[in-house]
Amino acid sequence: MVYTLYYVHDPMCSWCYAFKPTLDELQKHLKDDIKLVNVVGGLAPHSDEPMPQNQREMIQNIWYEIEEKTGAKFNHDFWKENTPKRSTYLSCQATMLARYVGKENEMIEAIQEAYYLKAKNPSDASTLIQLAKQIGMDEKKFEQDLNSLKIEKDLEEELNFRRSLYVRSFPSLVLKYKKDVYPINIQFGDYKAMLKQIENMSENTYF
Repeated sequence: MVYTLYYVHDPMCSWCYAFKPTLDELQKHLKDDIKLVNVVGGLAPHSDEPMPQNQREMIQNIWYEIEEKTGAKFNHDFWKENTPKRSTYLSCQATMLARYVGKENEMIEAIQEAYYLKAKNPSDASTLIQLAKQIGMDEKKFEQDLNSLKIEKDLEEELNFRRSLYVRSFPSLVLKYKKDVYPINIQFGDYKAMLKQIENMSENTYF
């Protein structure tokens, strides 16, 4: 039997960024019959509008909270050096385009590093194009595909799939076998607790 462990995330989700080291450890210890599959969640739709000041302050405070709770590092200069937009769909599309050429994880890491450590804005196509070049993708093709109707349609299909998993927050883990799905409790910094829950579920006779 092969089980699928869906990791539902958004490349611009700060909690997902903080969770990545734990996810990496979890993946190292998964049994061979459990396949980890990424699903982009779509935190915020396309928008060219600057983020309202109260929202900027709220997210800045969340970054400080995440630092305190998880030890993740953030470059807070982002808020001084950019015009933030509440828009993550473009980075989701970039992640999916990278997936199609076998570079999904590289793109996720590149987006998170650019956003959280180098104070770059992945809501801007220009940033994502630079990142595509950085990880070895065809820059011109990436730029063309990033603005295509096809990738927008692909993203909408993936968001519908995410909804079918009953996921509304990121990061989330969902174990699936045939038509049965079971949410895994997210534990920052404790991959063993999640691994135990996954293994218990996969060994359960009714699942």
